[in-house]
Amino acid sequence: FHSPMYFFLSNLSFCDICYSTVIVPGMLVNFLSKHKSSTFSGCVLQSFFFLVYITTEGILLSMMAYDRYVAIANPLMYAVIMTQRVCIQMVLASYLGGLINSLTQTIGLLKLDFCGPNIVNHFFCDIPPLLKLSCSDAHKNEMLLLIFSGVIAIFTFIIIMVSYIRIIIAIQRIRSAEGRRKAFSTCASHLTAVTLFYGSVTFSYIQPSSQYSLEQEKVSAVFYTLVIPMLNPLIYTFRN
Repeated sequence: FHSPMYFFLSNLSFCDICYSTVIVPGMLVNFLSKHKSSTFSGCVLQSFFFLVYITTEGILLSMMAYDRYVAIANPLMYAVIMTQRVCIQMVLASYLGGLINSLTQTIGLLKLDFCGPNIVNHFFCDIPPLLKLSCSDAHKNEMLLLIFSGVIAIFTFIIIMVSYIRIIIAIQRIRSAEGRRKAFSTCASHLTAVTLFYGSVTFSYIQPSSQYSLEQEKVSAVFYTLVIPMLNPLIYTFRN
């Protein structure tokens, strides 16, 4: 069993690969093809798996913040607190959260009727643009998306904020400047990844439908589906 940090990083990389793989091949085919099309079932499956992995990644980032807190604030107890069993449970909880959120949104989507325009104004099949195509009243689905995304974002944000507040307090107690620098360097890469991920995802999912802009969401979507998965390995490599 690798150290908890690398165990979490491997799962973070797995999520990056998975949700990029769900999106990028189909996106490239549509860019290169004259007839840009997708079946309804294929579209639903794409949105389902994408939402699973992107939600899982958001929760994983909060788990990693707690891991960094324990490593810096309680280094002597780190191996006792962050055991293999605890790490596996934390990762499984992240995947479970992603699965529950995605199932809830997808089931709600399948209950809607689609009888009007069938052109998805997006690079891939994401929940917000699909809701715009429904000829049913999608207000409940929009509220469900806002509530679930908001609850997950707030829950993970609280974990991250509390962890980093305690990390800052712990770093201030370190007497040597070199010790403080090393302690901060272990968090800098994670903090960068958190800022990039939550900034782009929050822009797409946690806003009222009245303020929703498909064109702005497209830019944000390219960032968190293509740019962030490429940047994450570089961010954590620079740390090493």
